[in-house]
Amino acid sequence: MSEPANAETAAAVTLAECPHCGKALPLCICDSVMPIESRIQLLILQHPQEQDRALGTARLTARHFKDAVVRIGLSWPSLSKALGRPVADPSRWAVLYLGSAKVEDFDTEAEIVAINRKGELEPGQRGILADIEGIVLLDGTWSQAKALWWRNAWMLKCQRVILGPKQPSRYGPLRQEPRRDGLSTIEAAALLLAALERRPEIAETLIGSFERMLARFREVQAKMPELAPKPKKRDFRRRRRR
Repeated sequence: MSEPANAETAAAVTLAECPHCGKALPLCICDSVMPIESRIQLLILQHPQEQDRALGTARLTARHFKDAVVRIGLSWPSLSKALGRPVADPSRWAVLYLGSAKVEDFDTEAEIVAINRKGELEPGQRGILADIEGIVLLDGTWSQAKALWWRNAWMLKCQRVILGPKQPSRYGPLRQEPRRDGLSTIEAAALLLAALERRPEIAETLIGSFERMLARFREVQAKMPELAPKPKKRDFRRRRRR
């Protein structure tokens, strides 16, 4: 009887998840996460059907920041409810939502662009971006991000921003995006925070964690494919910025 019990115990240990990042322990890199002090707060809203724990980065991103908030759900009545605090001014927050808008459609070299409700370039870009005190990131497929956007009317009170990254996502073949500006949540946070706070070290720290996560994934995939299976191809019509 001892051998089956031991086998079950070993399997349980192997499949146990980190309480912080939610990944299977062999995929966890939380012990190498470096804390980051940031004046801009992060709110990450994750669609409840987002199931990609092995390659997802929402909770890993939040691990770097003491005040970062991750919420799983479809809708919240207000920004303050999503944050879990009594007062929050959405006009001082930005929400990253690409939708059909593309930075390449505007005459600018900027990697971060503020647009209005009509998808047009906002005047006074520098002043708008300098005034941001918080960022909302939407975590899910393209269709899931769209659902979050449309189900939370308070986001229209936030400043919408889009990204035009100089390089594509570091996911590479692990997760192919339909658009070059599709980034992981941690890459989007790195680009936004480093630029808005003018602190390139923020991007260096976050991207360093992302690269370690990907390296660990590939290592585990080679040894334990049941924990890190090859990502399934998704319908690009249902993909989003990750």
